[in-house]
Amino acid sequence: MHLRHTLALILASLVSISTFAMDLACNYVVPIQGRFLQKHINYDSLTANLESRTVDQFVKSIDPSKTYLLQADVDTIKKNMKSIFDKAKAGDCAGIEKSYEILKGRLKEASEYSKKYLDASFKLDPTLKVTLDSDKKPYAKSKAQFEETLRKYMQLQVANYVATGEKLEAAREKVIKNYDRASKRLDEETVQDRLSTYLDAYARSLDPHSSYWSPVAYDDFRVGIGASLEGIGATLSSKDGITVIEQLIPGGPAAKSGLLQPKDKIIAVGSGESGPMDNVLDQDLRNVVSKIRGQKGTKVRLSVLRDEAGGNKKFVVTIVRDKIDIKDERAAIDYIDREVGGKKLKVGLINLPSFYADPTSDISSYRDMQKLMREARNQKVDALVLDLSTNGGGSLQDAVGITGLFFREGNVVKQSSKYRNRGELELADENPMVDWPGPLVVLTSRVSASASEIVAGALKDYRRAVIVGGDHTFGKGTVQAVDDTLPQGLGAIKTTIGMFFTAGGKSTQHIGVTSDIVFPSAFSDDEFGEKTLDYSLPPKTLKPFLSVEAYVPAGPSSWKLLDKKTVDKLRAQSKGRVDKSVDFKKIVADIAKSKKKKNEIIIGEVIKDREESNKETKELEGKDYTQVQAYKKDKYMKRADIIEALNIAADLTILQAGGKITLSQKEAATAAKGVDKVDASQLQSEKKN
Repeated sequence: MHLRHTLALILASLVSISTFAMDLACNYVVPIQGRFLQKHINYDSLTANLESRTVDQFVKSIDPSKTYLLQADVDTIKKNMKSIFDKAKAGDCAGIEKSYEILKGRLKEASEYSKKYLDASFKLDPTLKVTLDSDKKPYAKSKAQFEETLRKYMQLQVANYVATGEKLEAAREKVIKNYDRASKRLDEETVQDRLSTYLDAYARSLDPHSSYWSPVAYDDFRVGIGASLEGIGATLSSKDGITVIEQLIPGGPAAKSGLLQPKDKIIAVGSGESGPMDNVLDQDLRNVVSKIRGQKGTKVRLSVLRDEAGGNKKFVVTIVRDKIDIKDERAAIDYIDREVGGKKLKVGLINLPSFYADPTSDISSYRDMQKLMREARNQKVDALVLDLSTNGGGSLQDAVGITGLFFREGNVVKQSSKYRNRGELELADENPMVDWPGPLVVLTSRVSASASEIVAGALKDYRRAVIVGGDHTFGKGTVQAVDDTLPQGLGAIKTTIGMFFTAGGKSTQHIGVTSDIVFPSAFSDDEFGEKTLDYSLPPKTLKPFLSVEAYVPAGPSSWKLLDKKTVDKLRAQSKGRVDKSVDFKKIVADIAKSKKKKNEIIIGEVIKDREESNKETKELEGKDYTQVQAYKKDKYMKRADIIEALNIAADLTILQAGGKITLSQKEAATAAKGVDKVDASQLQSEKKN
């Protein structure tokens, strides 16, 4: 029987599974915790250490900025949560509820204090310093320290509004309302919301990437991993507690209906053609979105408020939900001309924002990349740049397939198992087609993680691509599995089930994939990456398992094995350009500025920095979805790292064209095995095959 179905039956024996939606209750907590333990690579029992870590993560979850809770509150919460694992077995989750009662009290105090502090006599203090990094500051130990922390944060919050052009009086009022709204939302949180927070804290006590997802959070995950959703086709934002339509996605139900416009305010949502509508004023945006989304073919009613010359117009619209293909979240290619040494070249730039895969349709990053490879060949490009610099990962299977587009076939990655006697699971590209045999550059940064690191790492191990960009990738070398077989309505869990190793036997855990050519990146920060996360698993290594079948000795599918001399030459050429680049000099200056004020910021500088960043917001005001995407595209193409990656690809084309472009059987076998001597009979066998 498949493991997933086995685990479903185990949980079914502990709780009743029905066809209607269930509410998360305390009696489900232990079975769900057990579901994590059945899969997790490192843990198989509830221990005192895990309990302590769970409580620590829970406290972090409910007050991440250390703004509201006093040290005495934290001590009380930890006391109330003592033995929570055993108590939950008996159906006692009172400690979680008591923790929220403490938080509710403090948030109410903060709300009341905002009215007192942000009165007509309030003035901004441009010299005030505020510490943002919660790891760098303690909890308040007294009421006076609590109020001092609030004053600093209220100064910061008012400054942010002033920087957007708000008058001081309006800014004060908005901050006061924000505190009232936060207090009200906490009062409205359900038992399910609080237990969800606890279960997610428990998941993160195992490692940084295990998670518990409520039904709403799981829906968000499915949208992200599938690059599609079922809804009305509108981008929404929350402004002062009101849900506002930002843009209508072309071809979506909302755009086709002609009933909605950007800047419309959604004040209530109802399902079906009739019946009650839920007031969504002051509701969390995620909850509003979950109400609007729904199955294709179903109807949703929206109560809308529109500003018109004669005043506000209020009306109700009914829209039939449909499947929305989020094309702007999918792989795309652009063609850029370059000239090197008098030779004109065409470089293809592929932006792959994630490794998406929708099991309900044919949408997948692998299929899209195959199509783009075909298009690139038809366009007769000389080189390709694969941009993974903002790609945080996604489908493991798609990552394996995409890696295989650039060599013949062979091992890509191994995944370790919870059970050591089972060995590692080997994942290989089995398609002998080389979709792109030409010069290849992969652009990465510390944002590039997980599946991105598999692709970049394998291509580097095979010496197939030049890796350029930030100093190294994020450093996430673990694999997660999603289990959505919880009883209906209880969401899903994501569990770390193994570590992965690229074909060179390397784990990217903590270390990431290092760039062959490094240039300044805003993300190259020692406090950004896997190794900085709580309870991150330690790295490991395996013996290399490169496949000789990946290499192509001769013919139209042959590709050039990168050598040190070529990379050194490319690096020198790149350095010359980077050192002269005004844009890179600005990035270096911004990095230095960021490091200087890493632990604290000054209110006056906040206003200045926000005013600068708000220029983009102002430029986008009044623009429709297509215009916004065009603006973002133009900005993307002007990025310094994009431009330099294209320059490196052009240089690589010239260098590889000037030398031998085929790979001998001996070079292939030597590269794959990492040895100096190769068995001649094996070479002959490979040649025949």
